[in-house]
Amino acid sequence: MVVTFEEQYLEDLYKKGETGLKKYRFQPQIVRGYQKGIKFLIQAKRKEDLFPFRSLNFEALHGDKEGRFSIRANDQYRIEFTLSETTEEPIVTICNIVELSNHYK
Repeated sequence: MVVTFEEQYLEDLYKKGETGLKKYRFQPQIVRGYQKGIKFLIQAKRKEDLFPFRSLNFEALHGDKEGRFSIRANDQYRIEFTLSETTEEPIVTICNIVELSNHYK
């Protein structure tokens, strides 16, 4: 899949492992999980390729986040993204990293 990033800090976290913005600093294990999750998305040819990896917890979101999907960066954080399926290769847009304890608020 082709991966794009909605915000610059998300791309910086993937490519550099850090961002210059204090608001978006994460612990090293969260950044590693985020980078690993993005690599899985890049390697997948279609969303069905993510189902066998149970550790990713791939799911479609509901409610006010209808139309988004998520995978887990670790037990505490998930990566939210949108998926545009085209005739060539699906395009994934990374939207957010969300702490699971806050995602119901």
